[in-house]
Amino acid sequence: MQTFDFQQVDVFTGKRLKGNPLAVVIGADGLPDGAMAALANWTNLSETTFLLKPTVPEADYRLRIFTPSGELPFAGHPTLGSCHVWLSLGNTARQTHVVQECGAGLVKIRRDGNRLAFAAPPLRRTGNVESDILDQIAHGLQIRRDAIKASQWIDNGPGWVAVMLASRPEILGLRPDYPALGNLKLGVVAPWDPSRDGGDASFEVRAFVSDRATEDPVTGSLNAGLAQWLMSAGLAPAAYVASQGTVLGREGRIHVERDGDDIWIGGETLTCIKGKLTV
Repeated sequence: MQTFDFQQVDVFTGKRLKGNPLAVVIGADGLPDGAMAALANWTNLSETTFLLKPTVPEADYRLRIFTPSGELPFAGHPTLGSCHVWLSLGNTARQTHVVQECGAGLVKIRRDGNRLAFAAPPLRRTGNVESDILDQIAHGLQIRRDAIKASQWIDNGPGWVAVMLASRPEILGLRPDYPALGNLKLGVVAPWDPSRDGGDASFEVRAFVSDRATEDPVTGSLNAGLAQWLMSAGLAPAAYVASQGTVLGREGRIHVERDGDDIWIGGETLTCIKGKLTV
């Protein structure tokens, strides 16, 4: 048996239990791959991460990210939550930004007031969504095809495809048919109407992970891809706030800002559990 320091944090929220939880195992270099996968399956959170020593001189630490069913090269809320834990241990960046090594390469992370933000990684797949996929999405969301106002592939690792609807009430009313969505990882976005929805955010976001038949509470990688698409298409300003998790009783807030060539995806993280893990 091995014992590791362990934390569970809540990401993309300033209110405890209102964001996306993340389990973080600290100093996990001696933990075999199979044990990492088994632990992530056992926690049954959307992701469990493992902080490791970096393998390249440019990085401050290395991160491995597991879902209950497999490993991801990159994910957003695990990046911010794990960096929060790494900093809480008294670590400091060797450069202007914290540099995380992960399966997708090197990711920059910066402090933004009381928030952390990561630079959106390059998209692995972009471009128009095929007509048959749009038909599948409309069928899976149980909406008319013409309710989809725009769409784009925005895959930065997990495989996201995204569609835009016309209004917040439409997106909040979605009740997806997961089997009809097949293996898609689908993001849905819609603008807020300030006169009806208030001024707390500019967009509402939902994330449907069809192969697990689950909705993700707050999703950094999806919001990174959405920002790259929406800004490049002129559908979003250079800085905005997105809301996510509303239907699940969460209050996720994702702060998005373009700064030069980088798009930063930020939010608050709160520590909820600290302890020892024996595996």
